[in-house]
Amino acid sequence: MRTLLMILLASFPLAATDFKAGVGRVIITPDKPIYMSGYGNRNHASEGIIHDLWAKALAIEDRKGARVVIVTTDLIGLPRGIADVVAARVQQQYGIDRSHLVLTSSHTHTGPLIRGNLEVMFELSPAESQVVSEYAARLTENLVAVIGAALQDLGPAALWFGNGRAAFAINRREPTPNGVKIGENPNGPTDPDVPVLKVTATDGKLRAVVFGYACHNTTLTGEFYRISGDYAGFAQLAVEKANPGATAMFLMLSGADQNPRPRSTLELAEQHGAELCSEINRVLGEKLQSVRGPVRAAFQIVQLGFAPQSRETFESRLQDSNVHRVRHAKAMLKLSDERSPILSHYPYPVQAVQFGKDLTLIALGGEVVVDYALRIKREFGSKGIIVAGYSNDVMSYIPSLRVLKEGGYEADQSMIYYGLPGPYDEQVEEHIMTTVNQVLKRVGRQPRSGVQ
Repeated sequence: MRTLLMILLASFPLAATDFKAGVGRVIITPDKPIYMSGYGNRNHASEGIIHDLWAKALAIEDRKGARVVIVTTDLIGLPRGIADVVAARVQQQYGIDRSHLVLTSSHTHTGPLIRGNLEVMFELSPAESQVVSEYAARLTENLVAVIGAALQDLGPAALWFGNGRAAFAINRREPTPNGVKIGENPNGPTDPDVPVLKVTATDGKLRAVVFGYACHNTTLTGEFYRISGDYAGFAQLAVEKANPGATAMFLMLSGADQNPRPRSTLELAEQHGAELCSEINRVLGEKLQSVRGPVRAAFQIVQLGFAPQSRETFESRLQDSNVHRVRHAKAMLKLSDERSPILSHYPYPVQAVQFGKDLTLIALGGEVVVDYALRIKREFGSKGIIVAGYSNDVMSYIPSLRVLKEGGYEADQSMIYYGLPGPYDEQVEEHIMTTVNQVLKRVGRQPRSGVQ
């Protein structure tokens, strides 16, 4: 019995010393009224705060000194113009390679408008535009600082992984005789998975919890003008309240075509957050899979092509009754005047972070529909895998071939608000999946047996 006890006592330090981990956090709540992003029907700046927004960073170092930093933000999305600047500064100041830095957003629709993301949605006055620019500058500084804080906080740690489930997301692509509309589709694909990464100190004290869910942060709809992180913000607050001293971090997964159900009240946002918190705490109390090193990472850009668009198409929209379509047409014609032909491709980021043989984080740019996560899990297995969207750049919706052919908001209409010329071409899914395969091969995750 004594020998067994000694073996058990010795086993935890071995797991704990496989990694060092550090946590940083900073409030990124706007300090003045600012236009909010996500809904085009809003027509004035924010009116107060429900709860603070945060940028949080988790730094992980393996035994050989390889480091990765995961950053979560309670924001609509981090565009390339901010992400690339942050990544360059972090590499210069802290020596973190681009492939080892993951920048993500929760996609809350009750957060501030971010410079370079969904700007076509609004026509701001010079004063309103200045507020947005000032916020973007402060945000950039805060992101670099919070990454530095996490790296300075490194200490011996153990990593553990498990999965839960949540059921308040519903596929929102509702088929109608007139095409697909945003509504409710109980027969559409969903992903109920709630991955949970637990980070503990050597004494077992909980330091950080990284969790995710594939569902739009749109419980609070366009009539809400108070700043918040929506259900994901409430979930993080609840997890931290239930686990004093721990930092909770939310990853928005591949939920671009998923909405919370029910929605449209503050109480429902709190309810969905509480549901997630309850499931996370249940998972934390179970026996979880130990995560070991080493840490490996890969980052790759793939050029996604757009379906051909003509100048005449945009000229014909100048008389449209939809103000957003007119604004988009003017922007595209201006772009056409400045450079010809109109933008034909977009540089799309695909990233993978591998922890030993135990856990894989795939980070995809843009608003990724659920088909991608489901396909990746079919081809690479669902054990020990997280498929996050809204990572490193949020430039548009990312439809699968199925969604592209069906049409609707995620396939085409949303491109107006992102200021891109039109829908992607039909190679979009295969280009992305080919790149996913390439980065996973580089970090050592192999397809399931029998999958090519």
